[in-house]
Amino acid sequence: MGQSAQLTLRLDTVDAAVARMRELDAALPERDGIAVFNRVYLAVTEAVDRRLAAGRFADPRAAATLDVRFAERYLAAVDAAAEGRPAPACWRPLLQFRRHPGVRPLQFALAGINAHIGHDLALAVVDTCHALACEPDELESDFDRVGDLLVALEERVREDLMPGPDLLQIADPITHLLGAWSLERARDAAWSAARALWALRRLPDVAEEFAQRLDAAVGFAGRMMLTPLPD
Repeated sequence: MGQSAQLTLRLDTVDAAVARMRELDAALPERDGIAVFNRVYLAVTEAVDRRLAAGRFADPRAAATLDVRFAERYLAAVDAAAEGRPAPACWRPLLQFRRHPGVRPLQFALAGINAHIGHDLALAVVDTCHALACEPDELESDFDRVGDLLVALEERVREDLMPGPDLLQIADPITHLLGAWSLERARDAAWSAARALWALRRLPDVAEEFAQRLDAAVGFAGRMMLTPLPD
């Protein structure tokens, strides 16, 4: 696949992914949009690492591979931006608006989750199938377990970054944004996209077009999420 699937970064372990995210956490300004997303994603990756150590996955090797391939796509997008190379379309809105004073932390977090789940997760499943010479259905159990952690992430984001009760009016744009997007629906769509991409692997031109359109659609949704809001 083309640009939407290209990677210039390879990690060996979940610990290596955690280490990279901790480096970003230490280096970026707290209000930076990437920093906001990175903090919540780091918490989930650390939770995956703990569950792997505790034997909570049906196939630890498959779960670890999926988690690492997944993290690589986010970190590769951040590296591309830092080096002046084009990032996937799904990440461009967050990278463009990461320092905009009119965008709230909750918007940054949700836009990052949208890019990572809506686009990166599907391609990470395909990457994992290639790496392990397996079918997507063989990953479904551990995909669901990782997905449960991601749903918990969404709940944490809402609790930690939601404006105070005085701002939660029915007409408030943040209230509308939260009601219009669901991580669980995005996760289900990612699984369907992964299965479609895997089925299309012997039709590379069609798979490439599918991946590019997925990338563009997720990027468009992310741009809407990052619309600057009035105080």
